[in-house]
Amino acid sequence: MERNVVGWFEIYVDDMKRARAFYEAVFETKLDNLAPEGSDAPGGLEMWAFTGDPNAGGAAGAIVKMEGCKAGGNSTIVYFSCADCAVEAARAAANGGRIFKDKFSIGQYGHIALVEDTEGNIIGLHSMN
Repeated sequence: MERNVVGWFEIYVDDMKRARAFYEAVFETKLDNLAPEGSDAPGGLEMWAFTGDPNAGGAAGAIVKMEGCKAGGNSTIVYFSCADCAVEAARAAANGGRIFKDKFSIGQYGHIALVEDTEGNIIGLHSMN
C-alpha cells in the first residue's frame, strides 16, 4: 500500500491537563497515553494521541509536552515518513537546514529525528528502523 508523505503530527502544549480537556471536548474523543510500556515518559516527554487507524485516510497525531519545546509559534511538527530518518536528517543538514535532534528510538514505534528547515521551522522525520 502506498502511503501519503505526511505520517504523523504533533501539537506542542505547555499545560497538558488543559490541552487534553480542550481537544477531548472539541473533538468529542478520548486521547490515548503514549507513554512507553512499563516506564515513565523519558526526558519530560508526555504524549496523548488522537485515536487513529493506520489503514484509514489522513495522518494520526498527538498533543505533546516536552522539555525545550514551548507551545505557540512553531508548536506543531509535521512528521514525514522515511525508510531511515537519519538519511533525510543528513540531507536536511547538507541543504541549508540543521539537525535539531539526531535520530533516536521511540521504542516500538520506531525512530525519529527533528530537523530545522531553511526558514527556521522544525519538521519531524520518522522511520521504523
